[in-house]
Amino acid sequence: MSFLSNIFSRSNTKSVKEFEPLVAQVNALEQATQALSDTELKAKTAAFQAKLKSTKTPEEEKAVLSDIQPEAFAMVREAAKRTLGQRHFDVQLIGGAVLNSGAIAEMRTGEGKTLVATLPAYLNALTGKGVHVVTVNDYLSRRDAVWMGQIYDALGLTVGVINHEASFLYDPKHISQPAEADSLDKTRDETGSFHVVHEFLRPCSRHEAYMADITYGTNNEFGFDYLRDNLEYSPDRLRQRDPNYAIVDEIDSILIDEARTPLIISAPTRDAEAVYKQFASMVSSFVEDTDYTKDEKRKAITLTDAGISKAEKALGVENIYTDKGIKFVHHLETAIRAKALYHKDKEYVVKNNEIVIVDEFTGRMQPGRRWSEGLHQAIEAKEGVSIQQESRTYASITFQNFFRMYPKISGMTGTAATSGEEFFKVYGLEVAIVPTNKPTVREDRNDQIFRTEVGKFKAIAREIRKAHDAGQPVLIGTVSIEKNEVLSQFLKAEGIPHEILNAKNHEREGEIIAQAGRKGAVTIATNMAGRGVDIKLGGVPSTPETAEEIKKLGGLFVLGTERHEARRIDNQLRGRSGRQGDPGVTQFFVSLEDTLMRVFASDMLKGLMNKLGVAEDVPIEHKMISNALESAQEKIEGFNFDSRKHVLEFDDIINTQRTSVYSRRRRLLLGGIDDVEAELDEVIGDAAGDDAAAREVVTKKVAEFGREAFLNAARIVLLQTIDMYWVEHLEVMEHTRSSVNLRAYGQRDPLVEYKREGLRLFKEMQMAMHDQVVRLLPHIVPVNNEGAGRKAQGGSVVGSDTAELKEVHENAQMIGAGDGSNGNGGANGKAQGAKKEPEVGRNDVCPCGSEKKFKKCGALNTEEHQRLMSKK
Repeated sequence: MSFLSNIFSRSNTKSVKEFEPLVAQVNALEQATQALSDTELKAKTAAFQAKLKSTKTPEEEKAVLSDIQPEAFAMVREAAKRTLGQRHFDVQLIGGAVLNSGAIAEMRTGEGKTLVATLPAYLNALTGKGVHVVTVNDYLSRRDAVWMGQIYDALGLTVGVINHEASFLYDPKHISQPAEADSLDKTRDETGSFHVVHEFLRPCSRHEAYMADITYGTNNEFGFDYLRDNLEYSPDRLRQRDPNYAIVDEIDSILIDEARTPLIISAPTRDAEAVYKQFASMVSSFVEDTDYTKDEKRKAITLTDAGISKAEKALGVENIYTDKGIKFVHHLETAIRAKALYHKDKEYVVKNNEIVIVDEFTGRMQPGRRWSEGLHQAIEAKEGVSIQQESRTYASITFQNFFRMYPKISGMTGTAATSGEEFFKVYGLEVAIVPTNKPTVREDRNDQIFRTEVGKFKAIAREIRKAHDAGQPVLIGTVSIEKNEVLSQFLKAEGIPHEILNAKNHEREGEIIAQAGRKGAVTIATNMAGRGVDIKLGGVPSTPETAEEIKKLGGLFVLGTERHEARRIDNQLRGRSGRQGDPGVTQFFVSLEDTLMRVFASDMLKGLMNKLGVAEDVPIEHKMISNALESAQEKIEGFNFDSRKHVLEFDDIINTQRTSVYSRRRRLLLGGIDDVEAELDEVIGDAAGDDAAAREVVTKKVAEFGREAFLNAARIVLLQTIDMYWVEHLEVMEHTRSSVNLRAYGQRDPLVEYKREGLRLFKEMQMAMHDQVVRLLPHIVPVNNEGAGRKAQGGSVVGSDTAELKEVHENAQMIGAGDGSNGNGGANGKAQGAKKEPEVGRNDVCPCGSEKKFKKCGALNTEEHQRLMSKK
């Protein structure tokens, strides 16, 4: 085969045969491992850790991990036998080897994916760099950490848990108090007895949980903590360490279904409009050459001493550089730039209560474009039009780019092969289909097709009545909460008792799903519900007798009420039945009024159904219709893949910039004094060039305050300036992203345009950032740690604008993937520790008790108002 054909014929799948020799090695070591005492097991772990610590390069480390893999797997298997009474099957060893190779293990539901993850998690945790096990909700992260934590603890490793509201360490010596346990969610273990999932979880700090050898948590929490860390000003507030290895459970759900929605930390800016208007009003009386000078060529202004004094008087402060911080200096300078350098009907026009930029070369209006660094808002305030800024994005990242930061990533799911191309092209991940431990005997019946949705639901109710009367448990999958509840009404009309599982009662998810295998049970659930929880025949607790009775009835009957747009979701639903060689039945009931068929089925197909004259609740089976369904799903999968790929191409541009900014920021935050000095020197060189005045300022400041004190203060100013300009850059890039799509009408590629504009804007942001630092140099004053500034390695600077960052951390909106129905608190939830007072309208009575309207009292913050509030 030629070189080129080798490249173009490359498969997205990985053969499991390559791992069979490893299984033989692990099995050969079983007897010797079994002979080790509990103490000797832990001693082996310490020996492995010491061996890995002595490696000097990533290649050496990889070689050692490969050498010790068989013995490490054998130790995990032995620890599982001693603690859980469970022995890894050979196919589970294969699954573990697939994960360790950096691939996706496709394993059927019920094959023990949670146990499989312990093998690569233990092996890679030996490096001391941390392993993240990513789950789809908080409940599963706690459950799996407690359940599998017994194995890791027996081997001498620590386990942490990251949840939305709290963080924990697995500690078998810590037992929750009964009062504590009563309020916590419960689940049943493999034997059917209740245990509190918090039972061995000790509350700890976020940082402690991340410093554990293995940390369980949701994709949202791992992602948000990464963003939060890149907003911090003190090293001791950092949560995470550098990413190392992630094992993603239900990887298709996290890396494909949720890939398009970014994680965003944003904070409301209700006061922003007032601030811009305040400064616009203030500078309207400023006089050129008296209060400021301007450089039209560079589009820059410089405040004079008189101008600074006038601003300080208007604001009622002694020193704007220390009392208000660089944010207010920036607002002041930007307001003057808007006044002195940007003119109506020249650089911009006012149209429909908006500021529209005019291209200086063509004279054409450019709707959708906005100036960066707060300039656009300053001009809006100057002209008295609406200031278009309701909230501000402080940090954002897509799951695609977040997980691509991990040097090594792998995952598990019951359905990955149909998305193999996307996994490979986006993440470089191959899929290996792991065989089942026992042969599958599940019966997957042909689809039943109906003319109308009402007819379909009538037929479903009849089918469920038949199964329920026979005692066969039924799990019904629906595509939405709405359809979930519509079907429930049909079942109520038939008098069929049933449970409903959707986002409205997701807290009981584990309990409802665990009982779905009871005799005669009928459970209606959204298609994705219950992922990660096995349905045991006979319910929980189950006995061999009850399980056998259900098997004789045909096992769990899974009935899909509609085809999902992704075949993976249909297969996931089918996979709820027939676990570990159990019998089971699956079937889909579809109608021509279902969304999938309504949008994609041809008119000819609909005409055929009508010609046949079949009653609405009588099914037909036709190859043409089945093929149309399959074809529609493939089309939508292709469309969604293209859409996600398109989003990623655009996000890659901002991601390159994000990586650059965050790397620089982290170097400043964690680096020593020499790093700060080098950064400052680079900034001065970029902004001032050969002009030695800025360096003279630094020399004088160092002589006056001492090198360490001054540079620590400069560190904070540098960090704040980076943050301020980066936030504004994100805003302008968002507007640019919207506006470039219009350029497609001019036969220009929006992606190329966005890349070009993004590069230009990024360079402009960096230059503006450097200029700002140089302008601030004369005003940097180190103060003691009791000052208003944020502590940073022994030095701080007054006016470090801590209030705004506190607002971001405590009151930021967390906008994440999904609808929040999985209990992870990711979507539109508050950041950890958020406390929000009720808002008071301008015409509401002031809460101080004065009986005046808020706009006449509280909004003015008068002495009388403060006196009354202090009494409250």
